[in-house]
Amino acid sequence: MTSPGGTLQAPAGARATAPERPPARLPLVVYVLALGTFLMGTTEFVMAGLLPQIASDVQVGVAQAGLLVTVFAVGMIIGAPLMAMLTLRLPSRATLIIALGIFAVGNAVVALGSSFTLLLAARFLTALATGAFWAVANVVAARTVGPAASSRALGVVGSGAMLANVVGVPLGAFAGQAIGWRGPFWALAAFAAAATVLIARHVPADGPGQETVSIRSELSALRSGRLWLALAACATTTGGVLATYAYISPLLTDRAGLAAGLVPLVLVGFGVGAVVGFVVGGRLGDRRPYATVIVAAEVTTVLLLAISLFAGYAVPTAALVVLLGLFGLGANPVLISLGVRFADKAPTLGSALTVSAFNVGIATASWLAGLALDSSLGGTGPATVGIAFAALALIPTIAIARVQRRRPTNRVVVRRTPSTHPGQSPSHSPK
Repeated sequence: MTSPGGTLQAPAGARATAPERPPARLPLVVYVLALGTFLMGTTEFVMAGLLPQIASDVQVGVAQAGLLVTVFAVGMIIGAPLMAMLTLRLPSRATLIIALGIFAVGNAVVALGSSFTLLLAARFLTALATGAFWAVANVVAARTVGPAASSRALGVVGSGAMLANVVGVPLGAFAGQAIGWRGPFWALAAFAAAATVLIARHVPADGPGQETVSIRSELSALRSGRLWLALAACATTTGGVLATYAYISPLLTDRAGLAAGLVPLVLVGFGVGAVVGFVVGGRLGDRRPYATVIVAAEVTTVLLLAISLFAGYAVPTAALVVLLGLFGLGANPVLISLGVRFADKAPTLGSALTVSAFNVGIATASWLAGLALDSSLGGTGPATVGIAFAALALIPTIAIARVQRRRPTNRVVVRRTPSTHPGQSPSHSPK
């Protein structure tokens, strides 16, 4: 029988089993999916280092060229849930291959384009493909490893995007200076085409027992209050960090007095911290998910407050920025895992909505941070906005923990007796 939350109770004649143990090593497919998110993280952020060259080439201002970054974020917000619905009946492997193919085409069009309007359209198309890939990749990774290691697997998949900031973006900027701004996009298109071969080879086909889902059943996930709490946590936690990070250069140079040539080193330190935070946060989240997200929000708030207070000192501020990368984004794989879990029978939509929520938080917080930068707060304005967002993240994270504490705990994982109907399978973890 099934509990109200969708978890199977132990029926008469069923034998209870011990909770599933996490695998010692993650399967190769998780790292293949992380390669995909690495490419997509690179194409999203590499634009920032190439904007002056692009603006000069297509004869627009740098500020107007910045729309190439904005339109990508909008495409991610819209594209993740939209493409999740449009590809609902496609096998997961086929969806990933198609998304990578469109991603490759989009980057090739950017590399070939001479019209700013064409570049905008190609960036939007690429963002739609990115949203589809990311949403399905999260579900495939979680499904492959099982509930006992889902946060850990999602941490690895998400770390691909974090690694893009450390390796992909600097390499792209260097290549742009060496061979022109079109070169990085040609490389991204070529690597994406090659990655489709790896996806086709290593991503398993959907199991024969997998349920056929409908748009109506997927949309039923929107009635889950816990899902909306997880989405609010996604938006506020990431918004708090990115509000500050988006304008970290003027804070480091104008307020902290750091030499401009040292700023990239601090940014690399932030990126390395973010990669480590993603992986460690994913591991901790499999054992203590609710404590992990609450502590991450608390520590992030304290770090942002410290950045605001010590902004006049170069070394402490630089160290705090690295710690912000470590703690500020560490809860993200756990929140994605919770979004997939709370969506119940609509994991793809749940995953897609977390992608949208992250980008909504980034867009909103960075916009407010820009206004704060021009206010009397000056260089510390973005950090002040970040403090507010990070503190707000405590509301949904604590609420999730309280709701989960009140839910029934007398549920067990079962191994069904031979009388079980074909195609049915027990749940492995409480929802």
